[in-house]
Amino acid sequence: MKFATAPIRPLICLGVGLAVGAAAFLGAPVAASAAEPEGAYWHTRTLSTSTHPWKFGTRTNSYSLVQQRITERWTTPDGKSWFGYRELGTLPKSAADKKAWQRDGSPAKWSSSIDGKTVKLSTQPAKGDLTPIRNPNEFQLGGQRLTYDEVQRLPADPNGLKTWLTKAAQAGRVPAPSIDRWITGTLQNLLYTIPAPKEVRAAAYNALLTMPGVRSQGNATDSLGRSGAAVLVESTTKQKKHTTTVKIKLTVDTGRMVLLSEDQTVWLNGKRLEGKSPSQTIVEAGWTDSEPVVPALP
Repeated sequence: MKFATAPIRPLICLGVGLAVGAAAFLGAPVAASAAEPEGAYWHTRTLSTSTHPWKFGTRTNSYSLVQQRITERWTTPDGKSWFGYRELGTLPKSAADKKAWQRDGSPAKWSSSIDGKTVKLSTQPAKGDLTPIRNPNEFQLGGQRLTYDEVQRLPADPNGLKTWLTKAAQAGRVPAPSIDRWITGTLQNLLYTIPAPKEVRAAAYNALLTMPGVRSQGNATDSLGRSGAAVLVESTTKQKKHTTTVKIKLTVDTGRMVLLSEDQTVWLNGKRLEGKSPSQTIVEAGWTDSEPVVPALP
């Protein structure tokens, strides 16, 4: 059986002392005492869509392709995890791309791009696989390894949670100029990746709205037709010859306090980089008793 290995990061266990202490020090509430899990696994199912960075066909008849994949993760309360992955069929991006693809003979597979770069793409979905993950049997948040009980006792107010994450960033040696952006990304992940209590996820959402470059944009609908609150996360990096702007539009179900979708666009010197602008839809996030299996087709 194949094993996936969790990403190697400078993890330092901060434990309950920080999870509870950071909030208590500020007079901030923590989540209620650890609730019993509502299922056998914390489960997420995500549909990712991205435009392939290279062109296909011929130089006089080129077209863009869109790749889609399903990823799923199941984690037991004691931190054992399984990762499911399945490539879906690769298809022309737009109506114009479809016509160019048809003029190219409607190929069902691609082995190289126009520029001769090697690829392995198909219009047919792959079989997919399911892989147990080798890790310390703990939950990961902000570079820290936490038990289920520690996750339940994370600070349940925005200021306490931001303080906890700031200490986690310092423990992980995140460069000071990057801490705000790092915290912003971690708050986004907290909205669906681990079984934090709803009040902790609410704190993460409200903390997110206070971060630099983040603003509310009213209501939105995701690709599945689900409605939620729209949040824009924007950052710009300037170098000598290049200015890169990254915009991430989040759709959040503020009733359940769960992230529904995340759409990223990257701009280089004012030009959108299609191959760097993926989107993902969190189809499911919550407890389940269904055992891990190879991801099913949508």
